[in-house]
Amino acid sequence: MNPRIESLEKMLGGPRDGALLRFSLGNEYLKAGDPAAAGNCFRAAVDRDPAYSAAWKALGKALAEAGDAPGARSAYERGIAVAEARGDVQAAKEMKVFLKRLEKAA
Repeated sequence: MNPRIESLEKMLGGPRDGALLRFSLGNEYLKAGDPAAAGNCFRAAVDRDPAYSAAWKALGKALAEAGDAPGARSAYERGIAVAEARGDVQAAKEMKVFLKRLEKAA
């Protein structure tokens, strides 16, 4: 197993477990080519912090890579709403582009 993933997984359930840890672990799973595991981590990140726009964007990407277009679409739509509410213009813009690509591919 990837040592970075192993190290992050050891922190799960501990005092440092939170949205950022789950987001970081999800990114490592994406790099390792496991979008399904990454999606679970990103979903856990947004469960812990529903206003985490970067985690919504990453969740959409992971779900799209895992072949779950409806799930990815939903994550991007929710992420766009969250990002716009927070004034995170760049993240909203990026997710709108990814959403358009998904819709074109459908």
